[in-house]
Amino acid sequence: MTEVANRITLQFHCSLVEFQFFLEVETHLITAGPMRNANWRSPKAAIIPNLHLPMRSLEVKNRTSSEDIKALRLITAIKTPYLPDGRFDLEAYDSLVNMQIINGAEGVIVGGTTGEGHLMSWDEHIMLIGHTVNCFGSSIKVIGNTGSNSTREAIHASEQGFAVGMHAALHINPYYGKTSLAGLVSHFDSVLSMGPTIIYNVPSRTGQDIPPSVIHSVARHANLAGVKECVGNDRVQHYTDKGIVVWSGNDDQCHDARWGHGANGVISVTSNLIPGLMHELMFRGKNSALNSKIMPLIDWLFEEPNPIGLNTALAQLGVVRPVFRLPYIPLPRPKRVEFVNMVRKIGRENFVGEGDVRVLDDDEFILVARY
Repeated sequence: MTEVANRITLQFHCSLVEFQFFLEVETHLITAGPMRNANWRSPKAAIIPNLHLPMRSLEVKNRTSSEDIKALRLITAIKTPYLPDGRFDLEAYDSLVNMQIINGAEGVIVGGTTGEGHLMSWDEHIMLIGHTVNCFGSSIKVIGNTGSNSTREAIHASEQGFAVGMHAALHINPYYGKTSLAGLVSHFDSVLSMGPTIIYNVPSRTGQDIPPSVIHSVARHANLAGVKECVGNDRVQHYTDKGIVVWSGNDDQCHDARWGHGANGVISVTSNLIPGLMHELMFRGKNSALNSKIMPLIDWLFEEPNPIGLNTALAQLGVVRPVFRLPYIPLPRPKRVEFVNMVRKIGRENFVGEGDVRVLDDDEFILVARY
C-alpha cells in the first residue's frame, strides 16, 4: 500500500507541475496583449519541454554514441522481403542482413525508402528494428528510419526504436505538409534529443531541400552523427569543409564523394546486390575502373523509382520471393533481361545469393494490395 500511495502522490505532483506550467503560459499570453502589441514575441515558452516523455533510459540511448555512427563507411539501406500474403519474410530478411555482414557492410538502414517503411504499420516497423537488433545488433549497426512529417510521430517512433535497441535514427525533413526553415530547426532539435541521429536530405522525395543553414543550426548537437546528402557533391564538399560528417545518398556519385569530396562513405541501395564491390569502392582507395564497371547496374537500378529495380533484381537472383507490396510492381520483361545480362558481365560471384540468375515471367510475380 505504501508503494501505491507513493506512486499516486508522485503522479499527483507531476500533474500539478504540468498544470502550473500551463497556467503560467496562459497568463503570459493573456497579459502580453494582442499579437499587434509591440512587446509581443513568438511564444517559444509555449513549447512543452520533453520532460514528460517515456522511454528515456540513458542506458539504452547511450549504448552507441554518435561518434560510433560517424565512423561507418558502408551502410546498406536494406530491402524488406515478403511472403506471398504480404507479411515479412524474416528468414529471407535474415539471410540478406547476414550477407551484408559477411561482405563488410557496417550498418543497415531498417525501414527506409528502400526497405519500404512507408508501406509498413508502425507496429511492423518497430518490430523489424527490434528483430534486427536482436539477431544482428552485435555485428552491425542498426539505424532505424523513424522519421515522419509529424514531429510527434517522429519522436514517438524514435523512442520506441531506441527502446528496442537501435543504435541510431534516420530522420527526414517533414514532407508534403512542409514547414518553414525555422520549423525544420525546431523539428530536428526535437528528434535529436532522442539519441544518435542521421539527417536525410532528399528533395526529390520530400519536395523541400534542407539547406546548409538548417544543418549548421543543429550541427553542434551531440547526437547529430551526420547527414545523408542527395543534392550532390558540391553540397557534400560544403559540409566536409566545415567538419560535418556526410554520407553520399547517391550511389552513382558515392565514389567521387568519398575520394574527391571528403564524404565518410555511402548509404547505399546497390550494396544490397553487390556488397563486396561496394565495400571495395568505399575502403580501398580511388578506383575509377571499378566505379565504371558497376555504373550500368546503378543506372539500371534507378531508371524507375527505388525500390522497384532492386526488388526485381533480388527476386531474379533468387534471394527473395517475387512478392511486391503495391503500389510497386516489377520492371517489364525487357528490363529483366537486361539485368540478367549485366549480372553475367559483372560476374555472378559478385552478387548476393548462390543460385543462378534468371529472367522471371510476368505470372511468377505476386502483387499484394492488402497487407
